[in-house]
Amino acid sequence: MAPAARGNALQAALAHFDSGAFSQDLARRVAMRTESQDPASGPALQAYLSDEMAPTLAALGFTCTLHPNPEAGFGPFLIAHRHEGDTLPTVLVYGHGDVIRGQDASWKRGQGPWVLAQDGERLYGRGTADNKGQHSINIAALAQVLQQRGQLGFNVKWLIETGEEAGSPGLAAFCAQQREALRADVLIASDGPRLRRDCATVFLGSRGTVNFDLTLKAREGGHHSGNWGGLLSNPAVVLANAIASLVDGRGVIRVAALRPPPIPANVRAALAGLRFGGDPGDPEVDPGWGEPGLSPAERVIAWNTLEVLAMVAGNPQHPVNAIPPTARATMHMRFVPGTDIARLHEHLATHLAAQGFGDIGIEVGPVMAATRLDPDNAWVRFTLASIQRSTGRPPVLLPNLGGSLPNDVFADILGLPTVWVPHSYPACSQHAPDEHLLVPVVREALALMTGLFWDLGEQAATLPRRQD
Repeated sequence: MAPAARGNALQAALAHFDSGAFSQDLARRVAMRTESQDPASGPALQAYLSDEMAPTLAALGFTCTLHPNPEAGFGPFLIAHRHEGDTLPTVLVYGHGDVIRGQDASWKRGQGPWVLAQDGERLYGRGTADNKGQHSINIAALAQVLQQRGQLGFNVKWLIETGEEAGSPGLAAFCAQQREALRADVLIASDGPRLRRDCATVFLGSRGTVNFDLTLKAREGGHHSGNWGGLLSNPAVVLANAIASLVDGRGVIRVAALRPPPIPANVRAALAGLRFGGDPGDPEVDPGWGEPGLSPAERVIAWNTLEVLAMVAGNPQHPVNAIPPTARATMHMRFVPGTDIARLHEHLATHLAAQGFGDIGIEVGPVMAATRLDPDNAWVRFTLASIQRSTGRPPVLLPNLGGSLPNDVFADILGLPTVWVPHSYPACSQHAPDEHLLVPVVREALALMTGLFWDLGEQAATLPRRQD
């Protein structure tokens, strides 16, 4: 009886999309101009939670509360809770209702950022991929299980923020304040892309990220290179050599303290055989770039990288024959767990001084921490098995994203194992004009998430619970 019931739930999920009901819900959400980078977006952010998310979740038996952001001037939070039993596991689900700026004039496909428009297999609209479409899939999947079974068989809490595209201001403080209200056994959420469009994917955290500026001021004003060349130091030359002492001409980090620990065996095993790039629109992977001895998957998922984002000296638009007085570079580092990022300023200063570049100023920006759940965690095994059961093929397991998201809030502040099941794909144009979801991915995601929630209720008694 149970296999047939599960199959009926998956078929109902597909029918939900084919009927147009999913697109109707998503169209309503896309139409709300929740651009968190726009200071005037406050009413839209509030309305997304109060007028769209809260009624939708209340209809599924959730109790919803809106909360102001601890950081003044930023968007609110929604906590919703459906409690079915004290002895059942509790899942925290996360999403963000804000989007990047619409960039209305630059859209070439669809009908602009605020209208959901299907063109072939693409569903265009701002937020379709990041993140309205993804959390809409998860809400719809929960609804299918409730409709077919009458109950979930586990407890669910939703946390929806409205500032992720602005750097999630207040999220950490809010979760610290609401630790008991958000108490759960696992985070299961959706954001970011699959490895490829045809590969259901699970990831368990993200690389951390930090920017830092290097600046060197030699003197006031530029000086004619014919009169002073060979006599005055050139800050641009000095800074270029300083950067070369940090990362070499093949992208290899040269500072031991900024390199990661060895790749764990189970992380290396999870990445074995994975291909990055090669899809239409992807750039060609440069052979020989990055840490030698690693596969492309290991370099982008399990290793640290150090990049130059911008570098300026003099006037690049109108160069003159003068030695510039200053030079500045903005550096960007992605890093994995185990990197001593808390001492980044100290490591940089010590290294540059030892290389003869002690006059270079260092300013380190905000740090987003690196996280990675153990791939052997029982929640990971459960998720992988459920998705394979629904799709008929094993999903790709990425121990962490190469990119970054605020997973440290859930892993470190709330103390949760974190399992992410993304519903987008790498060429979705998120953050750019013509953002879209793919119809085949959405249909499969609706089914596999319905299967995941079905299995969670079915296996609730065997799933791990937090002990604190």
